[in-house]
Amino acid sequence: MKQAQAALLCIVFLLTGCASNRLIDNQVNAFAPQPVPAGSAYRFERLPSQQGNAAQDELEALAEEALAQVGLKRDDNAADYSVQVTATRRAQNYVLDQPAFGWSLGWMFGNGGIAVGDGSLFPGLDARTNYWYEVGLIVRQRASQAVVFETRATHDGPWADSAQILPAMLQAALQGFPTPPAGVRRVNIEIPR
Repeated sequence: MKQAQAALLCIVFLLTGCASNRLIDNQVNAFAPQPVPAGSAYRFERLPSQQGNAAQDELEALAEEALAQVGLKRDDNAADYSVQVTATRRAQNYVLDQPAFGWSLGWMFGNGGIAVGDGSLFPGLDARTNYWYEVGLIVRQRASQAVVFETRATHDGPWADSAQILPAMLQAALQGFPTPPAGVRRVNIEIPR
């Protein structure tokens, strides 16, 4: 009976771990020199490097959803504002100084030492990849080309799934729109695992 209870407890623990949320912690810095009225219409503007880029199409679709959540609507023909959206992702591999798993046999005398076997029992666990993301939005008044809102959000962590992370970052970048708090702040967004 105790084995069955222990097995059931393990299953419940594993299922709750799978169903939990993941925290996307963002560093956000936003500037709002002029207010943008709710319900304003915008269209996307692209830099020459963004023209004809399928990834930019996907990014703008994600940004369109985030902008709709703060009350802006896309209207390419009657837009008072233009929006430029950018995203960058970098991967960095690094080796841990002290791997979590491994073995060693040796003797230590004073400040020196003799060691036999300095390998990992589980190769690859001593190396990790960290992903750094940045999203940026610039909103301009089309008539004057004046920047009326600018925001950037950065996040780094072990996840490479941009399709899940970028929407959360855009939501964080737009938190407080149209009058966000001044200065760099941390904005946490939870997403499903």
